[in-house]
Amino acid sequence: MPPLVIPTPRLDLVLQTPDEVFAWVESLPPDVRAEVSPAWVDRVRSTPEGDPWSLGYTVKERAGQASVGGCAFKGPPDSDGMVELAYGIDEEYQGRGYATEAAAALAEFAFADERVRIVRAHTKPENGPSARVLEKCGFTKLGEVVDPEDGLVWRWERRPEVAGDPTDGPGR
Repeated sequence: MPPLVIPTPRLDLVLQTPDEVFAWVESLPPDVRAEVSPAWVDRVRSTPEGDPWSLGYTVKERAGQASVGGCAFKGPPDSDGMVELAYGIDEEYQGRGYATEAAAALAEFAFADERVRIVRAHTKPENGPSARVLEKCGFTKLGEVVDPEDGLVWRWERRPEVAGDPTDGPGR
């Protein structure tokens, strides 16, 4: 089975295998590896290959196929139809709009699944660039929450646009 690829104008989001996910986690510096969710790692251990909701995506530039970062969902849609996404672009590739492109593509992929009614993301309050990414992608900041793993974060959500309803657009 070929890997799932989510194309964007300049990028390919390539679904990783469980082995690729674990190799990526092991490649992280210890301080960054410590921030990886233990619950997510446990879920990946029991995830079959090809699951777009639990395995991460490598973000690749289409032009040169360079790996520029990663993105993922933090699990399948829950009983409320909510999925959470996360993304990160390697420092040397930041400032080129890749995070915005990747986050928007993940949100659109999620909304193509009829179970998804809300796409959520969290940012650290001091992370202005990530907040701008979510604003550009149509997310609305709902306020501060305490995440059990990340501490104080800003919660962002986006809901699908409803055709013909001008009051219901991105982030409403």
